[in-house]
Amino acid sequence: MRAVVFDQVQGRPDVREVPAPAVTPGGVVVKVMATGLCRSDWHAWAGHEDIAFPHVPGHELAGIVTEVGADVVRWKAGDRVTVPFVCGCGRCEWCLTGNAQVCPNQQQPGFTHWGSFAEYVGLYAADTNLVAIPEGIDFTTAASLGCRFATAYRALVSRAQVRPGEWVTVVGAGGVGLSAVMIARAVGARVIAVDRHAEALAVASALGAEHVLTADGGDIPSAVAELTDGGSHVAIDAVGSEQTCADAILSLRRRGRHVQIGLLPPVGGNPRVPMARVIAWELDLLGSHGMAAADYPGMMALIEEGSLRPDLLIERTVGLAEAAFLLPGFDRAKPAGMTIIDPWR
Repeated sequence: MRAVVFDQVQGRPDVREVPAPAVTPGGVVVKVMATGLCRSDWHAWAGHEDIAFPHVPGHELAGIVTEVGADVVRWKAGDRVTVPFVCGCGRCEWCLTGNAQVCPNQQQPGFTHWGSFAEYVGLYAADTNLVAIPEGIDFTTAASLGCRFATAYRALVSRAQVRPGEWVTVVGAGGVGLSAVMIARAVGARVIAVDRHAEALAVASALGAEHVLTADGGDIPSAVAELTDGGSHVAIDAVGSEQTCADAILSLRRRGRHVQIGLLPPVGGNPRVPMARVIAWELDLLGSHGMAAADYPGMMALIEEGSLRPDLLIERTVGLAEAAFLLPGFDRAKPAGMTIIDPWR
């Protein structure tokens, strides 16, 4: 099969012919019809994740089951499926209670094993992790759900438990940030979006952000406090830097809830977090690490009925060769939405 491969940390990715994945007893092989290019893929390329080389990235995917392991019960060849980027083992207490996203024995395509920047990908514990794609949802839309959209959905609906009328500040208007804007509006919240790029803020406004702020060195927390009469109820850091995390936390009102979505790798030491404010104002700091397959039906139902439109977040579709070119610079990219890869293009 053809796949995007790199051989070392920050090595040049290129498209090569490599062996196709072999099916495991509890797993499946999926023909990849669409897969997302995400900042998390860049983190793996940059050396912020523990991966083995040579490596094939890619963790947001949708496709067609082509091979089924002997122990798989729920799936068959020809099924249209997607999968969370965190795949649980299916046996531990967290998986058995519907929380596979924190499984201690988890697998992550594109991190713990070869991923979906390829024509085929192997997946484990299929009966726990696969999600059926309804006929009304295309592969490109389904691929956009696996990391950014599902993470934002769970962050707002399950972790922060956003209520109608609350203010939500979203710092970062890339794929996950724009997902958060859309989802917050769908549940009746009022949204402020923050980003460095005017194009991304324009999309955030089109998706329902009531206010947009340019992160150009100005005092974001003070601006949010003025707009919201004291600060937002919920803040999302959808970027993952010391500055964006601090801006999000400091934009909260007393007793507010912060959800950290953007990865904060300990590059040059662990990032500083304004814990004095957290303590004095009794803020809640929450993490959101994807969403288990068991929680997908509610999100899928909202997409099918048109209340959520993740397809509106897709900015462009590229082939494997262009994906290999884009990956090393993705931390500096300015896409106002998601980039999807078609491996057969």
